[in-house]
Amino acid sequence: MNGWLAAACLLLVLGLGPALCGAVVGPVRSRLLAQNVATVLAALVLLLASPGYDRPAYLDTALVLAVLGPAGTLVYERLLAEDLPRGTPWPGLARGASWASVAVVPPVVVPVCFAVAPGRTTVKVLVIGALLVAGSAVCGRALAKAPRTAAGEGSGG
Repeated sequence: MNGWLAAACLLLVLGLGPALCGAVVGPVRSRLLAQNVATVLAALVLLLASPGYDRPAYLDTALVLAVLGPAGTLVYERLLAEDLPRGTPWPGLARGASWASVAVVPPVVVPVCFAVAPGRTTVKVLVIGALLVAGSAVCGRALAKAPRTAAGEGSGG
């Protein structure tokens, strides 16, 4: 086992495990936040596993996860808007979770950029990092806002 795989295992145990537990239990808003954090952490584990196993194809899977993860969180937020409580019980929970998942991205992305082959692969890793940061920020902001009171209200349609 090399350092990349050790870091991936550490991230799995200390980050992804609790995030997945949080996605299973608790109120709906907390589960959506945990789903977003779990998506970011899973993509980071794939980024770490790519140089660990010397498999560049793991970067493609991380890219797909970085694109579809926040989209899935936003779709669930839209579909479960009626089940979300009015207002946030803990005002800083959504922002704190999104900032925590944003803060863990650069310490993983920067070393992976130096470990992979320069050129397209480095650009792909940087794009994955940017997508993870942007997606987490957008999802955290969407979940921090109070939900609509009725479906279709204020949607113009």
